[in-house]
Amino acid sequence: MTDRTVSLAAVRFSAGDGVDAVLAAAARAVAARGYRVAGYLQHDVPDGPGCCSATYLEDVASGGRRRITQALGPGSRGCRLDPQALADATARLLHDIGPQTALVVLNRFGKGEAEGHGLRAVVERAVDAGIPVLTAVKEPYAEAWEAFGGGIAVTLEPDVGQVLRWCLAQLPAASPEAPSDAASAVS
Repeated sequence: MTDRTVSLAAVRFSAGDGVDAVLAAAARAVAARGYRVAGYLQHDVPDGPGCCSATYLEDVASGGRRRITQALGPGSRGCRLDPQALADATARLLHDIGPQTALVVLNRFGKGEAEGHGLRAVVERAVDAGIPVLTAVKEPYAEAWEAFGGGIAVTLEPDVGQVLRWCLAQLPAASPEAPSDAASAVS
């Protein structure tokens, strides 16, 4: 464990709250200040007539995208999450988190994470390394998030200003990748 305080936050959201745009704005603002941000942003795109949208994860650091849902066809009702794609994304992110990582942003703490799977190992690795984690959680998984957070997790509204203030408050005083006056521009 490092000397940084372990910090966990989840943006509680429901349909239509635009949580993905909030997480993206916060991650990009922190990175623009010279801090290394790791994690995934979520993008849902149409997947054909009568089908649910396809979900892609965007790597915050590289901008690369990977699909994590299966195309099950029109009218299907089964779980579309591709477990192998999610496992691959998790392994890649576990490898990418390092001592220079200042913040981890994860698209969701959902059913898989509530059950001990999905990106939960990434959250655990970040906590062990003292790296703040920002994620999003829907109401059905809020109780599991709070239990997982063990009293140190906070819940935020889907408001860019509030989320960015939380992120900036978790960061070291000076960015390791930017000039020392960048921290003073945080206001």
